[in-house]
Amino acid sequence: MIEEELPDELKNDLDDIEPVGDESQLYEHFRVVVDKGQAMVRVDKYLFERIVNASRNRIQKAAEDGFVMANGKPVKSSYKVKPLDVITVMMDRPRYENEIIPENIPLTIVYEDPYLMVVNKPAGLVVHPGHGNYHGTLVNALAWHMKDIPDYDANDPHVGLVHRIDKDTSGLLVIAKTPDAKTNLGIQFFNKTTKRKYRALVWGVVEQDEGTIVGNIARNPRDRMQMAVMSDPTVGKHAVTHYRVLERLGYVTLVECILETGRTHQIRVHMKHIGHVLFNDERYGGHEILKGTHFSKYKQFVNNCFDTCPRQALHAMTLGFVHPVTGEEMYFTSELPDDMSRLIEKWRGYISNRELE
Repeated sequence: MIEEELPDELKNDLDDIEPVGDESQLYEHFRVVVDKGQAMVRVDKYLFERIVNASRNRIQKAAEDGFVMANGKPVKSSYKVKPLDVITVMMDRPRYENEIIPENIPLTIVYEDPYLMVVNKPAGLVVHPGHGNYHGTLVNALAWHMKDIPDYDANDPHVGLVHRIDKDTSGLLVIAKTPDAKTNLGIQFFNKTTKRKYRALVWGVVEQDEGTIVGNIARNPRDRMQMAVMSDPTVGKHAVTHYRVLERLGYVTLVECILETGRTHQIRVHMKHIGHVLFNDERYGGHEILKGTHFSKYKQFVNNCFDTCPRQALHAMTLGFVHPVTGEEMYFTSELPDDMSRLIEKWRGYISNRELE
């Protein structure tokens, strides 16, 4: 029952860590027939020399868990391979359709230690490989950055991303380098004890100085590329966003959003739900001129603003959590990226120069 309320990040983990037993299905990840002339050698050494991007420690752990087999039977790391042995590595999860390949993509690392790291993701960088984006993602960059860490496997779901932000959203993310760290951080996200604050520029004048948006979020039945707030309280995932007005700038408003939950497109959907689509959010209609005048100078001004910040104006500005090993309270802040800063300055200039109207 509790799994139904877990965030997506933890649900995926639960699917991946079911114990191996008689009822568990194993999937073949590697298979080799030993050459006739092969000298007897430990199986962990033999596999280490043949499996790309696998450390000897991980191979030994797989053997301890019963995942390394010789001729269909589990063997320990000390097993000596013999000519014509059939050696297989089995896992309790299917192989990824596309293995994550390390790629030398620059990272802005805000903090790093042996257990975790915090990165500041630029807008435009996809977080995780998926349909149409199998390369050039943050996960590929992380795989490169940690390629010399023996126990970090970018293809292992028990390490890596703890949460995600959209491709065209900039800002802070925490990454777990060990399974224990990911479990601990995941529980913090589930228990809503993390601190996540965003900056967003939205269309329209937000009248209330602050407020809370509560509404279940699910896939929009009329547009599968969108999420939406459901009118039926039994449909979708519970979602809560707190907001506070920071600055009213004519026909747009700068707001701070605090996430209590972390659903797909949550801020974008919740702000649209109360009538304030994010500025230049193409998926939800924010790339149209939704507020303002009909004067050509104003239209030209807004189009210039679209060019200045060619994505939804949303930035994950602060991130707080408790360190999974030391217990220290960690808190990080990322300044607004240049495109959003220039966008806001343009609107400040607009309200001080009403001649555009």
